Amino acid sequence: MLTVLYVLGLTAESMTAALAAGRQRMDMFGVMLIAAVTAFGGGTVRDMLFGHYPLRWVDEPIFLAIVLVAALVTVLASFLMDYFRTIFLVLDAVGLSTFALLGAQVALEMGHSPLIVVVSSVVTGVFGGVLRDILCDRVPLVFNEELYASIAILVAVMFMSMLHFNLDETIGSQFVIIICLVFAFGLRLLSIFYRISLPVFEYQEREYVRDPAGRLTMWALNKAGVRRREMRRRSLGAPRAPKDKKGQKKRRNENRFELVDRGEFEYEDDGASPNPPTEPDNRDE
Repeated sequence: MLTVLYVLGLTAESMTAALAAGRQRMDMFGVMLIAAVTAFGGGTVRDMLFGHYPLRWVDEPIFLAIVLVAALVTVLASFLMDYFRTIFLVLDAVGLSTFALLGAQVALEMGHSPLIVVVSSVVTGVFGGVLRDILCDRVPLVFNEELYASIAILVAVMFMSMLHFNLDETIGSQFVIIICLVFAFGLRLLSIFYRISLPVFEYQEREYVRDPAGRLTMWALNKAGVRRREMRRRSLGAPRAPKDKKGQKKRRNENRFELVDRGEFEYEDDGASPNPPTEPDNRDE
């Protein structure tokens, strides 16, 4: 049963990864690579951390073939993928439940402590998506969306608790697995439907002006051909930005380029001259 669910989870993960690669306009090699990293990333990282060899997709290459075929089908039938969004969410929940439970099983079989079992469950369940989002230049969704890693933690704790009270001998190991999978699957669907998530930590510094001359990103933008309207001469200690909105607007008009608050910047108009106008020399002759 776990093998069937494992294949369904691999298929769903590889298809969603192929769509993510398509949004970044990757070629076929990039699509295949992102699909494989997403599908096998969590299990591979876990096995490398714990020295659990051989890797399953290396020992059984049929799983790698399934992932690559699923990614190819996604590319060929991408115009139909909007109609299967709900199915993808359901299969993703199945994949998370299966991967998290498999990670807990592997750590228990290797004789690790309960804390390491929880870590193994989380790594197996979420690290594939984390690697996918990093390679696609996005903030990993597991860090700011619905419950995901928390479900892997709860599944591992529930599975260890049931084994601790010998429920695998009372009702059978298969029923223990089914109960854990149903619990994780239902919790994941509830978190999606009701948008349940962990509390978000947000920290914003007080508004201040940064000197753009000292920013590495400004150098990169210039190298990419993005021109600033005008760079202020670098000076020690940039003046504080006014607190009122009227004063802020006046400051923006005076300083044609400034970075405020989160580091937002203004680009030069397309029709503007590449050479900024020079200020008149007011020195006495």
